[in-house]
Amino acid sequence: MEITVIDGNVEKAIKVLKRKLQQEGLFREMKQRKFYEKPSVKKKRKEKEAQRRLRKKMRAMKRFS
Repeated sequence: MEITVIDGNVEKAIKVLKRKLQQEGLFREMKQRKFYEKPSVKKKRKEKEAQRRLRKKMRAMKRFS
């Protein structure tokens, strides 16, 4: 990943970097990896995330129908 600093505006470049990292889910993953997660809990979390993504996708499809 590369962020360019335009006209020495480092603050704006940092904001862009943080936004890109947030969109990629880096902060969420770091938070999850901070502590050990049992396999059963991990499986349930993954299932919930998949359901959430599916609901979000269905909402988006309803808007364009």
